[in-house]
Amino acid sequence: MLNPWRLRLLGLLDSLGTVRAVAETLHMSPSTVSQQLAVLETETRSRLIERSGRRVRLTRTGLALARRGREILAQMAEAEAELRALNDEPIGTVRLGVFQSAIYTLAVPAAARLSDSHPHLHVELIESEPHESGAALRTGEVDVIVTTTDYVKFPWDRDLEVVPLGTDPVVLLLPPDHPLARRRVIDLAACAEETWACDRPGSYMAELTQRLCRESGFEPRVACRFSNYLLLLQHVESGRSVALLPALAVPPGTPVVTRELSTPVHRNVAIVRRREAGLRAAVDAVVETLLDHPDIPALSRRPTTIAAAPEPGTTVTN
Repeated sequence: MLNPWRLRLLGLLDSLGTVRAVAETLHMSPSTVSQQLAVLETETRSRLIERSGRRVRLTRTGLALARRGREILAQMAEAEAELRALNDEPIGTVRLGVFQSAIYTLAVPAAARLSDSHPHLHVELIESEPHESGAALRTGEVDVIVTTTDYVKFPWDRDLEVVPLGTDPVVLLLPPDHPLARRRVIDLAACAEETWACDRPGSYMAELTQRLCRESGFEPRVACRFSNYLLLLQHVESGRSVALLPALAVPPGTPVVTRELSTPVHRNVAIVRRREAGLRAAVDAVVETLLDHPDIPALSRRPTTIAAAPEPGTTVTN
């Protein structure tokens, strides 16, 4: 019978490349690692490792077993999680996909609280923008996402459970000394001659910016496209552009001016998970902790005007 511990050693050797690296990772001696791998070769009656000079490398058989071993270990972890779940103890790794502006305001504090309340639960945070996260959830790359249901290009089918989290206003960003900064509320048409900083083409915010500008009668003249909102904010701060961003994306104290739009636009922020999925107790714990967040000024629970409506078939849980 295959030994899970030795399978893990083989998988680590495949990932890290050297016996010494495996030993350092597991706080073992290199000789102990080598002995255990030799035992695994005896157990499998196969040559798993071959020497190449002073280094070792996995044989074709070793590579195949390392791959299958990772699958076996993942299935064992899921089985353990299911058993723990029967006792209502969340356990395992939950991969949480979050759009950039909610990572440090919402997801990181939630993960910190979960590490205290559920020590056997590990949350892996993955940056995933609205145009990416729905597909990642559907294919199983992530277990739960924080996204906006206003991204109508993704079909929010009935196999997904949508839990409303709040609404986030879209604001206009201006350099500190910009003439429009004297106004409290701004009609976007006043920015027709401005130079714009935008997100990547095809992203939710890039498409929203283009749509809102076109509805105001002009095509935005784009100076830069940054997926990193910090770079975008710095470009606006330097006086070389204006931009539209969700309020969540603007940290307190950022040296730019934020102004409301004369026609308010908000995005609906929601937690989405698959209805049929493993690690149910663990995912439930993550969702509950995200919902029970401390006050975030930019994230309102009040119903308001939205940027766009979700696709038909959306299932909403209050």
